Formats: sequence, C-alpha cells, structure tokens
Amino acid sequence: MVKICCIGAGYVGGPTMAMIALKCPDIQVVVVDIAVPRINAWNSDNLPIFEPGLDEVVKACRGKNLFFSADVERHVADADILFVSVNTPTKTQGLGAGKAADLTYWESAARMIADVSKTDKIVVEKSTVPVKTAEAIEKILNVNHNGIKFQILSNPEFLAEGTAIEDLKCPDRVLIGGRETPEGKKAIQALKDVYARWVPEDRIITMNLWSAELSKLAANAILAQRISSINAMSALCEATGADVTQVAHAVGKDSRVGSRFLNASVGYGGSCFQKDILNLVYICECNGLTEVANYWKQVVHINDYQKARFVKRVVSSMFNTVSGKKIAILGFAFKKDTGDTREAAAIDVCHGLLGDNAKLSIYDPQVAESQILKDLSMNKFDWDHPLHLQQYMDPSEISKSVSVVSDAYEATKGAHGVCILTEWDEFKELDYKRIYDGMHKPAFIFDGRNVIDVDALRKIGFITYSIGKPLDPWVKDLPAAPPS
Repeated sequence: MVKICCIGAGYVGGPTMAMIALKCPDIQVVVVDIAVPRINAWNSDNLPIFEPGLDEVVKACRGKNLFFSADVERHVADADILFVSVNTPTKTQGLGAGKAADLTYWESAARMIADVSKTDKIVVEKSTVPVKTAEAIEKILNVNHNGIKFQILSNPEFLAEGTAIEDLKCPDRVLIGGRETPEGKKAIQALKDVYARWVPEDRIITMNLWSAELSKLAANAILAQRISSINAMSALCEATGADVTQVAHAVGKDSRVGSRFLNASVGYGGSCFQKDILNLVYICECNGLTEVANYWKQVVHINDYQKARFVKRVVSSMFNTVSGKKIAILGFAFKKDTGDTREAAAIDVCHGLLGDNAKLSIYDPQVAESQILKDLSMNKFDWDHPLHLQQYMDPSEISKSVSVVSDAYEATKGAHGVCILTEWDEFKELDYKRIYDGMHKPAFIFDGRNVIDVDALRKIGFITYSIGKPLDPWVKDLPAAPPS
C-alpha cells in the first residue's frame, strides 16, 4: 500500500487529502498537524472548516484509509509521498516585510522531514511558494539527508473556497513540476499516477519545477487583475451613469476575454490574491524588474481604493457622518459558501466605518462572533502569523462599538444604513419591506456585491447604492466626499 502523508490540516491539506482518499481507496492517507485542537476537529462531527460537500467526503473515508493525527514525526517517517501544505504568510518584519513570503514553517518542515526519514521520499510542495523555493528545500534535505534520497515536486493547488470539493473532483488542470532528471521524471510519474485515478490524463500537465511554482502566482495575479480592472471601471460607470453589469456582460461576450471574474464588488479577499501578488511584486523587485513590480502593485492599490471608495460613499451619502449611527453589516466572510475571513473586504470597510465612530451590527451565517472580533482587532497580515495573536488589541474594546447577531433582521433593526459585504444567497431573498419598516428614515442600503434589485428597493423607499450602477438621485445630488 502506498502511504501518503500531508503536513498541514488547513484549507488545502484537509480537502485535498480527503479527495485523494475517496478516489484511491487502496492508498493510506494521513493528515498531520501540530495543532491538536484542529486535528481533534477533523476527527469530530464539526470539521474545522466549512466547505460544501466536504463533510460527506471526510465521513466516507475517515477511519478507513483517511486519518488525522498530531503524531507528526511517526507518519512523516512512514510515508512514501509527503505533501507539505504549511502556512507561507507574508513577512511582517525584516527584509521584504509586507511583500515577501515567510518560509519559516516550510524550512522547519523540511528539517523535520530530513531528521525523521528512514526511506527515500517524494516531497510535494502544495503550499503556494515563491519561485525557486524547491531549490532551497533541496539544499536543506540534501545537507541533512543521512543517506536518504529526496525528490522535490511542485503541485500547486487551484481551489476556490466555496467550490473546493467540485474543483477537486473535476479540476481544470493539475500541475506537476519536477526536475528533468531520470529520478525527477520517475517522481513526477508516481504523483501523476495518483491523480490519474480520477483526473483525465490531458488535464494533468507536467513541467519543470520553476514553471509550476510560478504558474500559481501568475494565475492568481491575473485573476486578481481582472477583478481590479472591472472594479476600476465601476468607478467610471458611477461617474458617467453607465451600468457596470451591462459593461461586464458586453466585455465578457468577447471570446478572447470571457465572463469569469468580471463581477464588480467592494473588493477581492481571501488568503491568496493579495499575498500572492505582493509576493510576485517582491520577486520582480529582487530581479531588478521595477516596472513589472509597479504594474502588479497597482492591482493591489485598486483593490484598496475600491474598499476606501465604498466607505466614502457610505459616509458622504449619510450627511457626511456615521458617528453614533447604527450600520448593519450583512456578510463578513470574504465570499459566500465559506467561513473564511482572511483579507475579507468587510474588515477594511468596518475599520473605515468605526473610524468615523459608527456602531456596527454584524451578521454572517458562517462566521463566529469570536472570529469577527478577532479580525477587527488585528493588524494587517497578523491573521497569517499565529505567534502574533497575543498582540491584538483587546477584542473587548472592539465589542464596545460592534455587536454580532444571529440573523439579518436583528442586525438591521433600528439601523440607519445597511452594507451588504458578502454575496450570500439568503441576502437576495430577505423581506426588505420588513427591514425598511424597522429602520430609521431615510433608510440607506449600500450593496457591495450587487445582489439586490435596486429598482425594487427604491420603490420600497430605500436610498440605494450598488457598485458601478447609476447612482440614486439622492446620492447623485450630494456634494462629492472630500479626498482622504
């Protein structure tokens, strides 16, 4: 029996290994992590992450050929193929702070693998890493090899949260990069044989190590660029009376462009886009490619601009102040169908409103109160550094201006304005007449995800704002917000 071990039981490691176990019942798959509470959650009825379909896959395999354990070294020593899916956060201090990837966890994992290994192993990069990381990992393993031979492969993940299980079942492509040596090609084939159990062969793409590592950064950067491009257009649409949805539809019909990632919003979020673009910027700078670095920086700047622009619109529409006013926040996760809040646009929007002394009432169907208060009390990038967690502002200070409630109607009761910041399907079906009746008048609604029927809400009596849509006459006639 082939034995696979994955170091890291997070959003990538857990679902990916569960799918391999499901599709390869003759392979033993063990997911290990030093975080005992996380492992306990994977072994319980309440998994540590929410992902549609994940619960069924895990329960079908767990205890048969899928196992979750905190006994890291034992299972690493036993494995034939090691997936490394540890955190690669953005550095917060030192050389490259704010842009470069921090490979501390990866280096620690590599040294541990070298120390405990008794047999030859294939080591697979599953984390998103800077190009040429494999070279550094090879050096660590080879210096400490104890006679053991290691082959390093790059197998980047392309999962979208909310659809990860479907992405794993029917991937657009699987990339496997390795050394172009006989041993490297043999290792590539071994991993390819695992995926070939359910992925069509023409979707399994093999390449050199550096191409595989860079492909993940390139894909995320270009997807984020599309979002920033349509968000930049949304500002122009509002200024001219155009409708960004109509513009995006027309552009998306061009076969050279396509329609995906052309939905204007308050901004992109998640653990990948911002981090990967900043990493790409740093790599470009390190290679003397200043103009290329500046180009990719602008994608991030537009995303930050979009969130700031949304906050300005809220404040300027409500008589240039939200001080002491209750603002309902509908949605805190960075996108629907996930409880993940990493880099969520809602965090920056809430900070902006709290900066003007607003009182926030927040509802999200999948994000716990403790997570929301923690996110609002952290500095940027600290979410990715567990060792920094004790450095937050006391969440109790945040809770003086923030309440987290159990449904949308409670959040909006007595509110002056409503901000929709996650595109949960339930927000399309709310009884907005009931919400309007329970709010202070004039009642404002600011749709950061373009999920509401603007005309229907205006008939109810709301003053509405939707990203990139023609402005409400009330908003249009107000003086422009001053620059920050």
